[in-house]
Amino acid sequence: MRIEKYLDDIIKKDGAAHLTLIDPDAQDPKVASDIADAAAKAGSSAILIGGSVGASGDVLDETLRAIRTATDLPTILFPSGACGLSRYADAVFFMSLLNSRDPNYLIINQMLGAKAVLEYGIEPIPMAYIIVEPGGMAGWVGDARLIPRKKPKLAAAYALAGTFLGMRYVYLEAGSGASEPVPPEMIGAVKSAGCGTLVVGGGIRDVEAAKAAVSAGADIIVTGTAIEEATDIQTTITDFVDAIKR
Repeated sequence: MRIEKYLDDIIKKDGAAHLTLIDPDAQDPKVASDIADAAAKAGSSAILIGGSVGASGDVLDETLRAIRTATDLPTILFPSGACGLSRYADAVFFMSLLNSRDPNYLIINQMLGAKAVLEYGIEPIPMAYIIVEPGGMAGWVGDARLIPRKKPKLAAAYALAGTFLGMRYVYLEAGSGASEPVPPEMIGAVKSAGCGTLVVGGGIRDVEAAKAAVSAGADIIVTGTAIEEATDIQTTITDFVDAIKR
């Protein structure tokens, strides 16, 4: 539980942690390493690596190796399936997409990848993954029954089920590049239900959205698209990190 404890300690100290999401399919490894270097200098807590399509194989390994040359920040895999694993990462969000219609995203990919996680020595962080409207590519690929934005109690029920199944993390995902982030009312409902560490991502494009998520109960904020589109990556991440500190 080295990486999980590391994140827990940051949350206890600062009130919330920030993860910089890098999609290996979105840029070459050198650019990914530059983003990771900027994230480290800006105070991001860890680098999250993954994507819905193409984030696997050689490009994933090369991206992780490049990031390791740029920073000592922990690297955490955010895989879309068993193919999204790499021996070069420190940890993995070992997650089940609870509102998927497809058993591959509920348990089959997890079964296929479990032995690799063990053999690679990657730290598994058990996670209930829940996709909220609009859902984006993650929702489409994962064949999710998207949680309606105006149904916070439904998200809370899924999160509570995941918690009862032993998942210490819950991830509320609006989808990469979503037009709107997860509603604060939904974040508050999930946190009030008694889940563990609450991660929120998708559609968080400005510091106001990040602040609102943390104020509602988010423990970890994930930003990806906002950083990809930034002209000054380090300043953008710094603004997010400063905004979520309590």
